[in-house]
Amino acid sequence: MIPFNKPYLTGKEAHYMYDAVHTGKLSGNGKYTKLCQQFFEDEYGFKKCLLTTSCTDALEMAAILANIEPGDEVIMPSYTFVSTSNAFVLRGAVIRFIDSKSDQPGLDEDAIEALINKNTKAIVPVHYAGVACDMEKIMNIASKHNLLVVEDAAQAIDSYYTFSDGSRKALGSIGHLAAFSFHETKNIISGEGGLLAVNDERFIKRSEIIWEKGTNRSAFFRGEVDKYGWVDIGSSFLPSETIAAFLWAQLENLEDIQDRRKQHWQMYYDGLKNWAEQYCVQLPNIPSFATNNAHMFYIVCKSMEQRSEIIQQLKDHDIHAVFHYLSLHKSPYYQKKHDGRDLLQSDRFSNNLLRLPLYYELTPQQISEIIKIITDVKG
Repeated sequence: MIPFNKPYLTGKEAHYMYDAVHTGKLSGNGKYTKLCQQFFEDEYGFKKCLLTTSCTDALEMAAILANIEPGDEVIMPSYTFVSTSNAFVLRGAVIRFIDSKSDQPGLDEDAIEALINKNTKAIVPVHYAGVACDMEKIMNIASKHNLLVVEDAAQAIDSYYTFSDGSRKALGSIGHLAAFSFHETKNIISGEGGLLAVNDERFIKRSEIIWEKGTNRSAFFRGEVDKYGWVDIGSSFLPSETIAAFLWAQLENLEDIQDRRKQHWQMYYDGLKNWAEQYCVQLPNIPSFATNNAHMFYIVCKSMEQRSEIIQQLKDHDIHAVFHYLSLHKSPYYQKKHDGRDLLQSDRFSNNLLRLPLYYELTPQQISEIIKIITDVKG
């Protein structure tokens, strides 16, 4: 059997977790939490990093920091995971869903300004499959209308955006705030886990307070205040030290993991390109301003029927391939709240996109087998 995903262990995870236990501090913000946070700040230029128990928690922290209140409007793609929306709905926001581009599931940047009004508070671009949205365009729009930008970079670890002047920045370092995921399906994992990246200095002090359940506990332990107490809203967003220890083992092997995933991705692309052109199947598009972190390899079939046939053929050979999001504007929860605009590309990706197995231990022979089964499907 070839599963859709298989979590990869570098070999050091259990050792570091054991070491974390023996430090005598398991509740978080210890040795491994600090190592991980410093890694992200040094490697990717984030101004402040805080590990969280999930990307969902990081997004919820971002919504609090953005001071989202009932009636505020937030613009985001409909083709995304529910956590992107939930984080802001929990604060009372009205979500204005935007369509995907025709050649890539990320949001259509050219459709953003038409949705902006006096109630708009934030834009939440989602870097689908780790491929950058046009962040220069988005940040210019945000600056023009005095809006905050929260990057949903759940899938975008170690991926970059190139600006028109040739400069390059890591995804998650461009918006005011950003959220990452270390769920077991991501490139770098800790089972469950996430990260809030804070790039606007206005939010740094408060982010730490929200992270520590609304207390100034971190400042107290640094000797900055004489005592700590409840000074703001917050929650239990801080993960345990064992989660951070597991993550540290992954980060030490980031380059190796990324190299292997990129090899797998390229093998899929090269093996499917001619078939895809012949049978009107869309392969991933990497814009000139984006890099590929090989988080995912997907195909967009010409119809739901074609996708179903490919899924069945793979299943018959014990290979697990899966579709992805259902458009949030058509979800049972939100469809009556949506403003009625058709989001045709989002629906097309919901109906036709298929994700193929992609993980570190996948072999070239297995990828070749998957490619052969798919390319045997004619039309």
